Amino acid sequence: MDHLNLVRDAVALVKPSIELLFERTNRKELHIVVMDPRLKPWESNFDDAILYEESIHTSHEWSLPFDEFARNKAQQAWRGSQPNLVTQSLHPSSLRDEDLSFYGSFVYGDIVVACSGVEQWYDMLISSWIALAFEQLAIAEQHRDQVT
Repeated sequence: MDHLNLVRDAVALVKPSIELLFERTNRKELHIVVMDPRLKPWESNFDDAILYEESIHTSHEWSLPFDEFARNKAQQAWRGSQPNLVTQSLHPSSLRDEDLSFYGSFVYGDIVVACSGVEQWYDMLISSWIALAFEQLAIAEQHRDQVT
């Protein structure tokens, strides 16, 4: 199973929805980080566990460092195996000084996705779309491989 191509396909599938959502958001820029679901924090360092990153609508300088924000959100979620919203809301004792105080990640099984660039609730929504698409494409690939 080619995880990198699967996540590329997942992002491509949801891009039309992201573009439509940009009609509602405060900005039209976004950075996406997807962690490798095969790697756990005790097996790898964070940078090596990033499977995929992409910036959307960044032909100019970032208005804020959304790429760094997305990585920070992804690291929080990957570290705790739950969306960083949960840690921030229910388990703030786990937060580190360098952790962002806003959310935007999503965890689905072992898939961790984080986005930053628009309002945090939309960052989380987009992260969920990508995570679900990635997993369902992996399931489809697994079934295809079993049939052939």
